[in-house]
Amino acid sequence: MGTTSGSLCKLVALLYFISSRSIQSNGESEDEQGTEPKGCDLFKGSWVFDDSYPLYYDALSCPFIDPGLNCQKNGRPDNIYLKYRWNPISCELPRFDGRNFLQKLRGQKIMFVGDSLSNNQWQSLACMLHFAVPDSNYTLLGRGPLLTLSFPVYGVSIMFLKNGFLVDLVVEKVGRVLKLDSLSRTQHWKGVDILIFDTYHWWIHTGRLQTWDYFQVGDQLFKDMDRMEAYKIALTTWSQWVDSNVDPDKTKVFFQGISAIHYHGNEWNGPDVQDCRGQTKPMEGGDFPGQHYPGEAVVKDVLGNMTKPVYLLDITLLTQLRKDGHPSNYANGGVDCSHWCLPGVPDTWNELLYAALLEN
Repeated sequence: MGTTSGSLCKLVALLYFISSRSIQSNGESEDEQGTEPKGCDLFKGSWVFDDSYPLYYDALSCPFIDPGLNCQKNGRPDNIYLKYRWNPISCELPRFDGRNFLQKLRGQKIMFVGDSLSNNQWQSLACMLHFAVPDSNYTLLGRGPLLTLSFPVYGVSIMFLKNGFLVDLVVEKVGRVLKLDSLSRTQHWKGVDILIFDTYHWWIHTGRLQTWDYFQVGDQLFKDMDRMEAYKIALTTWSQWVDSNVDPDKTKVFFQGISAIHYHGNEWNGPDVQDCRGQTKPMEGGDFPGQHYPGEAVVKDVLGNMTKPVYLLDITLLTQLRKDGHPSNYANGGVDCSHWCLPGVPDTWNELLYAALLEN
């Protein structure tokens, strides 16, 4: 198997997409496929101060929060960042009711599949549900990459499966190979009632943070290729699995959109600000002055060409506005402007998930 790059890389990517279009849109609009909320857009709005927040739990009483996300315990001196509520422009976001969530999903399995931001949302939901039924017994079991929180009285399991790329990453003689058209670890996805997938940030890592040495498409190996080309091939591979294996009458599928990072103050008109450190309030209004993430268009294009309905939790804008919500230098070591304090912004992601489940 030889290595190649440049024009051959683009040719292989092009040929892959031509062949992959065997699964095409049937002419439905994105709304009709269920990738956008019905009736209103919950993802356009602004953050408003609400002194009743945080509503659902506090960091000191929740046993599921990673130490690096427990900002209050780690000494963060301000707490105003906890008191903002997402306010959609054209509709009202329903308040999360944990007990109703458990009753509505009685006997079901909910699985988050993705990277540490997916785990950030899992931890938030675990805390919200634990707070709603504090006297209910629960079990927490970790087995390899799978973490399962169960509430036996309700028969509900909330799972997190670590899988940052969704497609296969395999160690071979040549090195670590990211196989863009290969899915071999999908056994955990089957038989789950609600699947929430997430992948993006690992694709743009470079240097010591990059966790692969080669991309592979078919039998072709590439030392490097355009990251968004690679991302699109991988998401297309994932989408074909969903289209071929998911029965919408039995399983609801969500895709967690791209969560914003705040390492460069000039992206939010703060040229004198290095990063998220010292930020205590969200941006005002509902517009973000910085650039779009290139992955946003990729996600929407792939979802728009699927035959099975996938609901996009389009959290990009609402997270871009929250430069204040990161652990920053209260991350139990280092500076973290990509993950989110708990309680905090991921609680809103679960409010949006709850709204979508009420709708369907």
